[in-house]
Amino acid sequence: MNYVDGFVLAVPTDKKEAYIKHANEAAEVFKEYGALSLVDCWGDDVPAGEVTSFPMAVKCEPHETVCFSWLTWPSKKVRDENMEKIMDDPRMRPDNNPMPFDGRRMIFGGFEVIVDK
Repeated sequence: MNYVDGFVLAVPTDKKEAYIKHANEAAEVFKEYGALSLVDCWGDDVPAGEVTSFPMAVKCEPHETVCFSWLTWPSKKVRDENMEKIMDDPRMRPDNNPMPFDGRRMIFGGFEVIVDK
């Protein structure tokens, strides 16, 4: 089965277009290094929680929007073999493709697919 990297982050709402540009440029690099797809989603119906929520997880501020993203890989092995190469690629450096969000508040992780219907 495939392998998935998932991300949740808060993006300043007025930087939506910059985020789309950043995500499109990053997607090209990830796909060159073996990713099958990259999906980025702009929060539309993301309620604040009382105990836990997406906004709470990334300390979303009133002027920000929660984004949810994932990369699909053919396997964890392909992801592991290429992630360092991706991070070393000059196109991923902040001076070439600046992150229009606070990366310190992004949550992420790798996931083994267990159901895919």
